[in-house]
Amino acid sequence: MIFSLGTPNKSNLGAKAVSKAGAAEKCIPLYAHIADLAGSKKPYVLPVPAFNMINGGSHTGNKLAMQEFMILLTGACSFTEVMKIGSEYGQDATNVGDEGDFAPNIQDNKEGLELLKEAIKKAGYTDKVKIAMDVATSEFYKDCSYDLDFKNPNSDKSKWLSDPFDQVDWSAWSYLNKSCKIQTVGDDLTVTNPTRIITAIEKEACNALLLKVN
Repeated sequence: MIFSLGTPNKSNLGAKAVSKAGAAEKCIPLYAHIADLAGSKKPYVLPVPAFNMINGGSHTGNKLAMQEFMILLTGACSFTEVMKIGSEYGQDATNVGDEGDFAPNIQDNKEGLELLKEAIKKAGYTDKVKIAMDVATSEFYKDCSYDLDFKNPNSDKSKWLSDPFDQVDWSAWSYLNKSCKIQTVGDDLTVTNPTRIITAIEKEACNALLLKVN
C-alpha cells in the first residue's frame, strides 16, 4: 500500500484515498482490499473494539493524568456480544470528556482503575473483560520524568516518576515490552510512520501498533 508518495507525513495523498482507489480498481469492498494487502485469509474477522470508559488527561477537568481508561471484551464470543457487554455500563449522569467517555471527579489513576474493576465485577463480566489504558504520557513528561499531578501548578517534584514511557523514551518502551506479558501498542510511538515502525521493531519497543489508515 502507498501511504505517503514520498512524504513522511503523508502530505501529498492520504492512505484512505489510496486504499479506496485500490479497492475500487479491484471492484471489492475496502475491508477486503486491506485484508488482501495484509495477506489475510477468509473468513474476515472483525477486530475487538476498545470501549472508552473514563477520560482523564488534558481532555477533562478532573485530576486524572492518564488520558483513557478502556475495556477490551476479549472473552466475548461474537461482535454482537461485544456490543451488548460494552453498552451495559454507566447508568448515572456525569461529565463527559473530549473523547466521549465519562469524566467523573476522580482524584487519582488508581481510583479510576478500581472503579472500572468494580463496574466489571458488578456487571458480571470479570472473566470476559480486560482493562486497557491510553496513558498519553507526553502530556506529563517533564525533564525526563513523569508528573502524574501535572494539572497542579504546585506539584511535588519529589513524587515525579522515572519509568513510564513517552513517545521518545525508547529505552522505557523496550524495557516494558520485554518485562510484561501484555499487549503493548505503539500509537504516538510509531504514528503509522514506516521509519519509526522499523525503529520500534529493531528496539523491540512494542508488540502491536495502531494503524491509522485515514
